[in-house]
Amino acid sequence: MEKGDWANLTTAELWRLYDGVTTILSRRMTAEKAKLEARLRKIEGTAVSPPNGERQRRPYPPVLPKYQNPKNPSETWSGRGKQPRWLKAQLRAGKKLNDLLINRSSAQRRRRTG
Repeated sequence: MEKGDWANLTTAELWRLYDGVTTILSRRMTAEKAKLEARLRKIEGTAVSPPNGERQRRPYPPVLPKYQNPKNPSETWSGRGKQPRWLKAQLRAGKKLNDLLINRSSAQRRRRTG
């Protein structure tokens, strides 16, 4: 269409033209959005976000225990989360957290930090 043709169209014809253009544009935008989301999933390696709105928890590496109960060596604590009862009892008895540290060889420390 040439520029002069637009001025000669009636309002009804212009509305039909507008409806056609918006329909085609919305289809193209939906298709482009689907392509972009597929590329994003491919880059991330996982789903962007599940449709129900829940996000997946990221995996955390296992944490080695840092403190040990001297009375029962099988009871350990990593230093994260709530303090266990045995640790609270030891602290009330006058021990310091440093007294309850697990002795590790330097090779084990290097492996954890590296």
